[in-house]
This record gives sequence, C-alpha cells and structure tokens, in this order.
Amino acid sequence: MKNLTIIDHPLVKRDLTLLRDKRTPSNQFRAILRRASIVMAYEVTRDLKMKSVTVATPLEKTRGSVFPHPVVLVPILRAGLGLVGGFVEVIPDARVGHIGLYRNEATLQPVDYYFKVPRNLHKALVLVLDPMLATGGSGVTAISYLKRKGAQNIRFVSLVAAPEGVRALSTGHPDVKIFSCALDRKLNSKGYILPGLGDAGDRIFGTE
Repeated sequence: MKNLTIIDHPLVKRDLTLLRDKRTPSNQFRAILRRASIVMAYEVTRDLKMKSVTVATPLEKTRGSVFPHPVVLVPILRAGLGLVGGFVEVIPDARVGHIGLYRNEATLQPVDYYFKVPRNLHKALVLVLDPMLATGGSGVTAISYLKRKGAQNIRFVSLVAAPEGVRALSTGHPDVKIFSCALDRKLNSKGYILPGLGDAGDRIFGTE
C-alpha cells in the first residue's frame, strides 16, 4: 500500500459518511460528491512543485507561484464525471479527457467503448478520476491507454478503495500515486466494495 495516500481531511470524512448513507438521494449525492471533490483536489495537488514567477500588485512587484505543467483531468465514465466539477472549480484551466469503460459483470474485466484525451499528455499532470477503486481493472486499463498516448506523470484519484484494487493498480503501474478518501475492507463476490457506498454511477445519475 506504499503508493496509497489517504485523504483524511475532516470535511471529506463528513461528506463520505453522507455518501455512504443509502438514504441520501441522487440530487444530494451529486452535490455532496462535488463538494468533497473540491477538498480532494487540494489534497491531491498538495505536494506539487511550483514554478516561481513575478507578478505586479497594485503597489509593487512580488514573487508568486504557478503550475509548471498543464493539468489534464481524465474521468473514467460514467461515475468519474461526478468528480470533475469540483476539480475544475479548483483548477479552472485544466483540460478534460474521457475514457469509457464498463465492467463485465460475469468476468469482472473492463470493456472499453470510448477514448478521447487532449494532445501533449507527456507535458501534463494527468489525474485519473473514478469514485471507486474496486478490482482495479478499469484503473489499470485506463492508465495503460494514457501511457500509450504519452502520459508520464499520472495520479489516480478515488473516493473509496478496496485493498484488492490498490494492489492491482500498484502492481500494474508502480509509478502511479493513488489517492483515496478511504481504504475499505474488501470486495464481495460480485466485485463491490464493502462497506463501500453501492454503485457510484447509479447513485450519481439516479439509475438504480
């Protein structure tokens, strides 16, 4: 689990509790997830090395800081879309790509159906967004696609992770840092995280 960083901010802990609650309706679930993702964005970028620049205030010149590289957000469809809003609010100049993957319910293996990302990924910090890191299959596949497109600096961001998924992602891509708000107990026989929060995509879009 050395690649894993747990985001344990009190505000995220509060919101994760609300997201786990099966009584939370979809409209509230979306709003809470967006709010939590704002804090997540701060934590995921906390250790970035910044580029020093000169800026003129109304009174004098001073030194400031900017990102040294562009940021690309890549949500794994469809649940990853729930994290994009908060990240874009904090990093408004981020570009956004999309990877469409779904899990075959019989084999639990990822099946791809869409891939569209910005150019020049080799220059960017790429943040792969998916609320659930379960088996890790989708994450491993998505990152492999991104590396083939030139991405070199990749971080995987999830709301809830299972130990099985963290191990799979760490084995498949040991150079990728993983950020999650919780490391849950395990997967059940159907590949769902326990205790988890159910199917994030269904809860975001009201398709349960």
